[in-house]
Amino acid sequence: MEITSSNVRQWSRLGTRGLFGQAVLAIAPDHPDLIVMSADLGGSSGLERFRASFPDQFLNTGIAEQNMIGVAAGVAKEGYNVFVTSFSPFLSLRASEQIRMNLGYMEMNVKAIALGSGVSMGLLGNSHYGLEDVAVMRAIPNLTVVSPADCAEIVQAVKAAAAFEGPMYIRLTSEGINPPVYTEDYDFQIGKAVKVRDGGDLAIVACGSMVHHSLKAAELLAEQGIEAQVINMHTLKPLDEECLSDVLDTVSTLVTVEEHSIIGGLGSAVAEFLAPRRDQTRLLIIGLPDKFVKAGRYGYVLEQEGLVGTAISDKILGFLQS
Repeated sequence: MEITSSNVRQWSRLGTRGLFGQAVLAIAPDHPDLIVMSADLGGSSGLERFRASFPDQFLNTGIAEQNMIGVAAGVAKEGYNVFVTSFSPFLSLRASEQIRMNLGYMEMNVKAIALGSGVSMGLLGNSHYGLEDVAVMRAIPNLTVVSPADCAEIVQAVKAAAAFEGPMYIRLTSEGINPPVYTEDYDFQIGKAVKVRDGGDLAIVACGSMVHHSLKAAELLAEQGIEAQVINMHTLKPLDEECLSDVLDTVSTLVTVEEHSIIGGLGSAVAEFLAPRRDQTRLLIIGLPDKFVKAGRYGYVLEQEGLVGTAISDKILGFLQS
């Protein structure tokens, strides 16, 4: 799956789940040890074509995420490279104990793909929202946590995950048409952030869907004479501390933006990095509030919670003036 401007336009219309299914289908011929599992969400996971093309490598465990993780760990122990899929809260919360023990503690080679993270599930509401999944998953030792910025980066993340040895949690945000961040190939490495915009006044560190909205915010700030660099921190654990150190050589204000609770996610990870430092860095954490948000269509919820370009730029301007 070559990353070109033409392909990216098509992928963005597929959405994150559909594109994930295409990416898994594309890597399958090169990974005969690949096993993909679904908690009765084959269609919703974008895996219909994979199931039809590789029926012996697909397993539907039913609506039983805890059992699915246990089965996945057993299959991985036999030497297989296992991908499991379900909606974000059902993996990160319902099956958190199994992920903690079988993936974190036992370090089984299982990649947990969290569908519809953040508020991507729209009208299905808080029972299906992934508001706190990063906070839970980031606290589990040995678990790598990744949040791709767009469909092109989902392709990169799936390829990298298939070649990666060890447990991983991949968080898919955004719903419907997925606005592209990347239109050409680039060097994607797990654990290595990517600068997607230069600027010398402050740095916006974002992940998942919020990379696109942070770029929009940076454009609006530039109209006010404020140049913000934007960092795509696609790997939330391990955090790219080297990148952050380099950023702080040039700016003294950091802003984190995430489609996740302001507690325990990217903002908290950056705050933990800053805590032992003796410099005067200012940090603004932008994300979902510490509450259950009002349900609605995806774009509506983002607007209501201030996670679109205009609202992000306004929050940053207010912070700079405080």
